[in-house]
Amino acid sequence: MIHVIATIELQPGVRARFLEEFARLVPEVKAEDGCLEYGAAVDVSSGSPAQIAMRPDVVTVVEKWSTLDALRAHAVAPHMGAYRARVKELVVKTTLQVLEPA
Repeated sequence: MIHVIATIELQPGVRARFLEEFARLVPEVKAEDGCLEYGAAVDVSSGSPAQIAMRPDVVTVVEKWSTLDALRAHAVAPHMGAYRARVKELVVKTTLQVLEPA
């Protein structure tokens, strides 16, 4: 199994608009071979002193894939290209952590 944590930094004030576009994408991604989990998450204050500061212009995508090949196929899927074009002006930067269970 492969875990992916995608951190998407957005232009100020566009998170709700971005999440609408992301919601349109989710069913297509979940239908891909090898997709085990795919969803957006946003910071919530826990009161823990160890927690990082709230990030109102960040969306974290939590993904699980059956194999690296499934993840690679996802990256080049046509619906991903269409999604990237739709959100291009909203996104400042995306970073990925690709992990395997230890």
